[in-house]
Amino acid sequence: MDNASTDFAAQVERSITKTYRKRIWTKFISAVKEYELIAEGDRIAVCISGGKDSMLLAKLMQLLQRHSDFPFEVVFLAMDPGYTPENRAKIENNASLLGIPLNIFETDIFEIADNAEKYPCYLCARMRRGYLYKNASALGCNKIALGHHFSDVIETTVMSMFYGAQLQGMIPKLRSKNYEGMELIRPMYKIREDDIIAWKNYNNLEFLNCACRVTERSAADPNGIGESKRQEIKLLIKELKKSNPNIEKSIFNSLHNVHVDTFPGIKTGGETRSFLESYGKNT
Repeated sequence: MDNASTDFAAQVERSITKTYRKRIWTKFISAVKEYELIAEGDRIAVCISGGKDSMLLAKLMQLLQRHSDFPFEVVFLAMDPGYTPENRAKIENNASLLGIPLNIFETDIFEIADNAEKYPCYLCARMRRGYLYKNASALGCNKIALGHHFSDVIETTVMSMFYGAQLQGMIPKLRSKNYEGMELIRPMYKIREDDIIAWKNYNNLEFLNCACRVTERSAADPNGIGESKRQEIKLLIKELKKSNPNIEKSIFNSLHNVHVDTFPGIKTGGETRSFLESYGKNT
């Protein structure tokens, strides 16, 4: 990096630890500690999509590695799923500006997902995850870190109820079923999207917003929804917050306070269980 880029990266880092310390840095550290996301000797692939969330995650992980009480390694893994040359250049330029050394690999995920008859976003996410695990493993990593945040957790929970007919959350870490010894972690689990946007705007940064064809069609929709159910849920929660400003916090806390005994049916370990199996046995 040249001196100007080095100075800017340092400015961005100060904004995280100073200006947004309470709203971003403290919540990041809290999640890492509470959920035991990082251990000594870890080699973590920080997955970069080019959006605001993953770029902030990269800076957070850089800062944590620098100031950690124990040693761990990070590599910054970026996948090009079929970006236009302009979008690919934007990712590379932003990474250079922020002092993030990228390892980039290419796939044709956008083309495959766009031709899917149903659930292109779900297919895209599944394929991305598989490619990230595969490439992270090849780099000797035992964990991948994703930029999912507090708002993602809330939206995923509501989406699973409305469109998946199930109560399903998003946990802070997850063991891979297909890649032995690999684990997914979500260090931004407690950070709100509004605060990420505020940090981005404070530093006059411009990032990608998915940049896939489905997103482009959603942006063109007059209601801002298009084919994106997640965007639909975002708008719904925004509307609900007008009458209940704490609704997101309530949903988040409910995920940590599940009363399983009050559900007529639960699914655990891949098996569905009915309340009738134990009903009346303790009376």
